[in-house]
Amino acid sequence: MKRIGVLTSGGDAPGMNAAIRAVVRKAIYHDIEVYGIYQGYQGLISGHIEKLELGSVGDIIHRGGTMLQSARCEEFKTLEGQKKGIEQLNKFGIEGLVVIGGDGSFMGAQKLTEHGFPTIGVPGTIDNDISGTDYTIGFDTALNTVINAIDKIRDTATSHERTYVVEVMGRDAGDLALWSGLADGAETILVPEVDYNMEDVVNRLKRGAERGKKHSIIIVAEGVGSGVDIGRDIEEKTSFETRVTVLGHIQRGGSPTASDRVLASRLGAKAVELLLSGEEGKMVGIEKNALVSHDISDALSRGHSIDEEMYRLSQELSI
Repeated sequence: MKRIGVLTSGGDAPGMNAAIRAVVRKAIYHDIEVYGIYQGYQGLISGHIEKLELGSVGDIIHRGGTMLQSARCEEFKTLEGQKKGIEQLNKFGIEGLVVIGGDGSFMGAQKLTEHGFPTIGVPGTIDNDISGTDYTIGFDTALNTVINAIDKIRDTATSHERTYVVEVMGRDAGDLALWSGLADGAETILVPEVDYNMEDVVNRLKRGAERGKKHSIIIVAEGVGSGVDIGRDIEEKTSFETRVTVLGHIQRGGSPTASDRVLASRLGAKAVELLLSGEEGKMVGIEKNALVSHDISDALSRGHSIDEEMYRLSQELSI
């Protein structure tokens, strides 16, 4: 293999640039040419592809977002779109592809492999919802962004003696909510993986008020529902002054943490190693600080689950 491609797809995540840098420099170190595919699978279909040199990825390891940009592409979900993508890869003489993104990106990578094109997936998403890896690129940075925001909200909650509902991202996964809630001492954490009873939430707030507690923080994962609706319901049932903050896309931006930069560098380099060793249809990950690889199909079929022990701990510590 003498020429590979790299693209980022789906939602951007801090650390994607570090992963791109690792792919490019690891490949060039092994005398492999690298081509960047801009705007994800949409750019693959349209042929927005350029050769990357060492200098192309200079001064990007600390930058959030993705220099290759990203875009949603419904056309690539079709057989015709996938064939167009492979035609472009063949046109540029690209023999293998590294795809950096979440489960939707991995589905596209799996399709390319099924059509006979060697592809390796690198998990890049703030949601931390990819099976086969303890952490995804961007999760740690997003988590710290959330924690920083909650710290500030708690200052105001304390000053005004209010209940605050904070809605965080994560799509159908509750990791951002669970980890930030535990780290910030939230009174209640609502995640899509665990059913909740609003009466339990209300009773917990009332018990706190009875012992003199003046403010509370409730973390809601977006997969549970609208934080605004939940906040309104809480205020109606408790008569406690309640405010809602939806953190939104601020969680996806920012300079990646050291942890995300190192993780992205390791995973990006490992993806190149797998391609050069003849592997395809695999994803790279990290488990107990060791680099691993799994079939993308297995990772997609297993789905995501939260750490139940951590969830129980959050409940025990917020009595």
